[in-house]
Amino acid sequence: MMSGGLQYQFARLSIAEKLIAINVLIFLLDGLSGALLGHSFSQWFLLPKDFFEFLAQPWSLVTYSFFHAGFGHIFWNMIVLYFASRIFLNLFDAQRFINVYFLGLMLGGLVFLLSYNVFPTLVNSNTALVGASAGVNAVLIFVCTYLPNQEVRVIFFNIKLWYIGVALVVKDLVLISMGDNIGGGMAHLGGASLGYVYARQLFKGHDLGVGFTKLRSYIVQLFKPKEKKAPLKTVYKKKATAKSKEAYDKQAKQRKIDTILDKISKSGYESLSKEEKDFLFKAGKED
Repeated sequence: MMSGGLQYQFARLSIAEKLIAINVLIFLLDGLSGALLGHSFSQWFLLPKDFFEFLAQPWSLVTYSFFHAGFGHIFWNMIVLYFASRIFLNLFDAQRFINVYFLGLMLGGLVFLLSYNVFPTLVNSNTALVGASAGVNAVLIFVCTYLPNQEVRVIFFNIKLWYIGVALVVKDLVLISMGDNIGGGMAHLGGASLGYVYARQLFKGHDLGVGFTKLRSYIVQLFKPKEKKAPLKTVYKKKATAKSKEAYDKQAKQRKIDTILDKISKSGYESLSKEEKDFLFKAGKED
């Protein structure tokens, strides 16, 4: 169990930083178990290529993402996740981040399973899916789609996010066409597709993660200890004028958010004033 100090430090981390810490911890434990016991415990958590094996361990559709093939694999995944999440969490809250990340992982896993039925060349390939790449791709492509003209610093020069998104997808398509890690590449594209579609639908006012949020809340409630009901209190209705003012304020806030997002889409994030950036940041936290 974590000491009080570690628990406090962990609680202060963002949702992305918590995921990174958990991934690194599992990577170290997995390597340690292999060194001390001679075998890894990961086989029960990796996503198998065979559909019937998957049915025997359905949790692997999520747990496969916490295991990585080597240091380089986890290093680059966590680096990209960290920087993409900083942009994401400046706009939206942790709940939406969880939706994009884990829905990307699951869609990537399903595409991986499907690919073994579509591509005959994969049948004799003795592999299982590991790594957080599908979820990382979902988050990265989401921000590339939502803020396409936002410029980020890459080594010595600035580059727009949509260039990075296109380069990432093209890279996976090229590797797949060369027959290199086809199953993993298909999973990457599955995660990237989720991020793209999620962002495009959000522009239209549709949040694809609403159902997933409700499912997670329901599962949490199942394991949450029941609390004693508090005595009923008399609740007084607000005056109609107060309700009208609240509704008006909410509409005005949404109009301002829409105006700022339209400005970002046309001119990039850096075109915003400090006041507009602060307002968008606060609105994302309250969402």
